[in-house]
Amino acid sequence: MQRYVEGKRLEIKSLTERDSFRRDFLGNVAHELKTPLFTVQGYILTLLEGAVNDKQIRMKYLDRANKGVERLVAVIKDLDMIAKLENDGMKLNVDVFNILEVIQNVIDLFEMKAKKRNIKLKFDKIYEFPVFVKGDVEKIEQVIINLVVNSIKYGSPNGTTIIGVEDFNDKKFILKVIDNGEGIKKEHISRLFERFYRVDQSRSREQGGSGLGLSIVKHIVEAHDENILLKSTYGKGSEFSFTIEKAR
Repeated sequence: MQRYVEGKRLEIKSLTERDSFRRDFLGNVAHELKTPLFTVQGYILTLLEGAVNDKQIRMKYLDRANKGVERLVAVIKDLDMIAKLENDGMKLNVDVFNILEVIQNVIDLFEMKAKKRNIKLKFDKIYEFPVFVKGDVEKIEQVIINLVVNSIKYGSPNGTTIIGVEDFNDKKFILKVIDNGEGIKKEHISRLFERFYRVDQSRSREQGGSGLGLSIVKHIVEAHDENILLKSTYGKGSEFSFTIEKAR
């Protein structure tokens, strides 16, 4: 009887936690969609009320409305990805590929975005040979993209983001994305990979994004049966890293 009661108590606790998480999740989704939606609506209404006749105001407000739409699209795309990951499971197309080539593609893709904040994206050293790994190349590229974009958003202007690959053990490499940005306080580190969790609400929304990037990173890495790691010193910078299987 005692075991039965204890089992029911744990079941009720689990259901209560799920219900609380569901409410928080729905509240966060509503807030993330509401903010850019109202912004877009406000600019469009202003134009409809007569500002459209002023060319300078018209172009400025259309540009701002477009940025709001882009943010809505980003949130919806990431929500769609999270839903697929959780409902359908992660379907991996595992292959052997050169991880250095993928990193270089990401550096090339975000070089201009980094330059706007005077941030340098670079390898930690010159690699003389390819580094071959096993995994889903598209999803691993998404992980690297999310980590690099995160480092650009929260890195210090005139700073550097360094990406490197080194041995973790006989079977795995570890890929590191290191920035010299503002860093993260200890109390936030354990929750950083939660959906919509933001260290600084106002600054995060200022920078844009869906608030789901690191959660997606965690899903993809864990689907590969690998580990995502984080080291950070507030005021000095952060190091995000994940393990990946070596290709034999």
